[in-house]
Amino acid sequence: MSTKTNKPAEEGKIPVLVIFAPTASGKTALTRELFSPQGSHFILNAEIISADSQAVYKGMDIGTAKPDAALCQEIPHHLVDILSPEQQFNVSDFIDAADLACHEIYSRHKLPVICGGTGFYIRSFLYGIAPTPVSDPELRENLKSRIKTEGNDVLYEELKQIDPESAARIHPNDAYRICRALEVYYLSGKTRTEFKIEPELRNQYDFLFLVLEPPRDILYQRIRDRVDMMFMDGLELEVKALIKQGYRKDTPGLKAIGYSEWFDEVGSLLGADKLDEIREAIKHHSCKYAKKQYTYIRGIPGNTVINFNGTEKDFEKVCGLVKVFADNYLITP
Repeated sequence: MSTKTNKPAEEGKIPVLVIFAPTASGKTALTRELFSPQGSHFILNAEIISADSQAVYKGMDIGTAKPDAALCQEIPHHLVDILSPEQQFNVSDFIDAADLACHEIYSRHKLPVICGGTGFYIRSFLYGIAPTPVSDPELRENLKSRIKTEGNDVLYEELKQIDPESAARIHPNDAYRICRALEVYYLSGKTRTEFKIEPELRNQYDFLFLVLEPPRDILYQRIRDRVDMMFMDGLELEVKALIKQGYRKDTPGLKAIGYSEWFDEVGSLLGADKLDEIREAIKHHSCKYAKKQYTYIRGIPGNTVINFNGTEKDFEKVCGLVKVFADNYLITP
């Protein structure tokens, strides 16, 4: 075993591997292969920072396809199960927590790995976020009141007219982000898109940015199979347990795909006779979201797209890229 210690190739920079991959694309198998001592392609010690906006929530395990306990024992994971579903978690929270984790992980002579399928989180971590107006309590309450009386759809359509680019990144059920985008506009007269910063990588890190992209038809079938497995694993019981704890359709965590489909327009839980409809809705929304995220992430400069289908050849290709990257920093097993 090498006795080398971490020494950045560029003074002061921390190496960070960033992997974008939506659900069912094979990222869990890949990270286990490369970063678990039990993996057949194990190359170095790493810790995973989840870039999944819903994995932060406790009690939402099946619908978010969280890493299982065995994998978390083999490879430490961060930003998983840190909040209850009623708490808000936004991109600024993610960047702050991920920054702290990267520094701590690298101080332990391990490689920080940002891995997940929330493209907005990944882009924002790579490039940072532009400062926007501080929230105004009175305006925020007014927008929240409008959401309750007029519904998400009305304010979402309003946002589409004002800032179509921001609307394209926000799910129509995400009342919090719809309100925030409108709030920015009404406070400043500028859209959130106009606050965007120039695409320049944050200089405290050295990034290797990989995009895992299985053949689209194969990915969609895997997603559909994954949803079927979620139902077999007890997704319905998980949703009912969350409702029993007092969570509802407008709870931040339950606005996610896999959970929002269980409620009707007024927020009542759909009956057992709607299970097939719920299942198909989750499949449809999941596939649509994966397509949207790929379109979004491909527009980010500096990515390396890998046609990834989980084969031995695919593992070896990623392994080679990561090994060369880590060797620049003398990170070893």
